Amino acid sequence: MDLFDLKNKTVLITGSSQGLGLAIGEGLGQAGAKVVLNGRNRDKLDKAKESLVAKGIDAAAYSFDVTVEEEVSKGVEKIEKEAGPIDILVNNAGINLRGPLEDCEADTWHKVIDLNLNAVFYVSKTVGKYMIDRKQGKIINIASLLSEAARPTIAPYTVSKGGVKMFTKALAVEWAKHNIQVNAIGPGFFITEMTKPLVEDKKFDAWVRERTPLGKWGDPSELVGASVFFASSASNFVTGQVLYVDGGWLAAL
Repeated sequence: MDLFDLKNKTVLITGSSQGLGLAIGEGLGQAGAKVVLNGRNRDKLDKAKESLVAKGIDAAAYSFDVTVEEEVSKGVEKIEKEAGPIDILVNNAGINLRGPLEDCEADTWHKVIDLNLNAVFYVSKTVGKYMIDRKQGKIINIASLLSEAARPTIAPYTVSKGGVKMFTKALAVEWAKHNIQVNAIGPGFFITEMTKPLVEDKKFDAWVRERTPLGKWGDPSELVGASVFFASSASNFVTGQVLYVDGGWLAAL
């Protein structure tokens, strides 16, 4: 359907050398978009790009640190000149460092907040200036189930994702006048490289499956539908929303 067609669109996805970011990239690429991958590890990034190209997707890779505003500015400028105007931005880069809050070092706190929240500000602000000039754009932030609820040992992550939720709403309201739609996707428990230790923990795995109404972990490919919706013209009158893709988790007591 034309509503979901992303041909002639370019999408930048941060933290997309693996996991959810790469899966979203593949999905948007299959919908017709040119996919620009981003990450800090050049080797992993190049392999990710090659995996998309092998599937017939137009892909490029740009390595820069999204927690450093100067690198973001230079990187985005280079993408705009070489890969083309960024029509869609997916702020996906993230990290989770677990441990009791009473033992949390300031460095740990700042690492999580810097990547999960500050980087969303840096990249959105930088890409947004180009979108404002063009009077159109789509921004998709990756929030979390933990934008709404909390669990022990992940306070920095929970705080950062709560911030992503409210940043999404603030940006949506402020940039609506520029025809820029800003929304977020809140994944539940998905199987990725980052959650591998949890998946392999039999007790935790059983808890996730029992607690989730659909009775399973999410597969990264199951984020594609929400991503295509928010990236396409199908969502032109949708902004400031968080769509939770969580297997029913938040709906259940």
